[in-house]
Amino acid sequence: MTTTKKNMLPPGLVNNLQEVLLSRKGGNSGDDKNDEQRKSEAVGDSTEASTSASDENDNSKPVVLVTNGEGIDSLGLVYLVQALVGSGLYNVHVCAPQSDKSVSGHSVTVGETITVTPSEIEGATAYEVSGTTVDCVSLALSGALFSWSRPLLVISGINRGSSCGHHMFYTSVVAGAREALICGVPSLSISLNWKREESQESDFKDAVAVCLPLLTAAIRDVEKGVFPKSCFLNIEIPTSPSTNKGFKLTKQSMWRSAPNWLAVSANRHPSSAAHFMSNQQSLGLQLAQLSRDASAAGAARRITTQRQNVEVESVGAVKSDNKVKKYFRLEFINKEQEDADEDLDVKALDNGFVAVTPISLCQQIESDIQSSALDWISGALKAAEQ
Repeated sequence: MTTTKKNMLPPGLVNNLQEVLLSRKGGNSGDDKNDEQRKSEAVGDSTEASTSASDENDNSKPVVLVTNGEGIDSLGLVYLVQALVGSGLYNVHVCAPQSDKSVSGHSVTVGETITVTPSEIEGATAYEVSGTTVDCVSLALSGALFSWSRPLLVISGINRGSSCGHHMFYTSVVAGAREALICGVPSLSISLNWKREESQESDFKDAVAVCLPLLTAAIRDVEKGVFPKSCFLNIEIPTSPSTNKGFKLTKQSMWRSAPNWLAVSANRHPSSAAHFMSNQQSLGLQLAQLSRDASAAGAARRITTQRQNVEVESVGAVKSDNKVKKYFRLEFINKEQEDADEDLDVKALDNGFVAVTPISLCQQIESDIQSSALDWISGALKAAEQ
């Protein structure tokens, strides 16, 4: 995936260099042969260096921006970028977190300086960012980082773990697509319903193969001006992508995992307790990591009923500056699916379909809820006036 970093020269500079060499040839006819040789060497040295720069400014190919929540080295992003670059149809740019920010939601970094570092991804122009996924998308679309004004499409993914239901509010892979839509750029978010007992790394390649036709169609229709402008699409790929039952248009469900706060033993694992306090990802909602191995932070016993990878630890507290500090961490219990509408995202996903859910920025309030809220507000204001 990695490649040797090339010395990048702007195409305009290469052209100017050629003109200078040609002018030198005209003014020094006695050195024609040497000038020709120097020109050939200079152009030859700059050809490879200018390839990457010319690709970034190649207006003949549509620009596609890729981001994710789990970090620039995650397999979902790696295989997705490989496929887009391999098609030869797109000018692929990547701006993704340098570390796992998968459950940072729609958070942004304010009042702090973030660092941006070039990342070497073959065939793509890539940067890794110390901030969140939303930071990445916002920065990329600001015009401060890339030379283009805006991409044709933003693709956020592929996430390891489902983003159905209420998970959409917590997972940053969806937030990346949402931020793009806020900025007026068409977008998609993609997640793979990863399960520890069943999934394997090659499933990400299969997931890319499954969604690539939809991505191609999206890019084509954005160019035609017929892609939906008032929403982004959240794509949920089933656990076994290669045996999916097809695409299904779905609605966002109300499904969520059950939160379970666990006390962390500060006495037995002081370093772990400090880690949990300092690491926002360990304290964050571990929604996208339900199917991963839980962190081995001094588990006293393991619950195996309906819980996946949940560690229970003895209650601990430590005194610091005459204050007692307690440490907790949040894990989630996978709830059994209740009978639900077949058109809901979580149900379609469990049934083996690729669930495609349009997500709007404007939450539509049903008329009965609107009426009920209006009645309450009117009553409350009247009571306040008395």
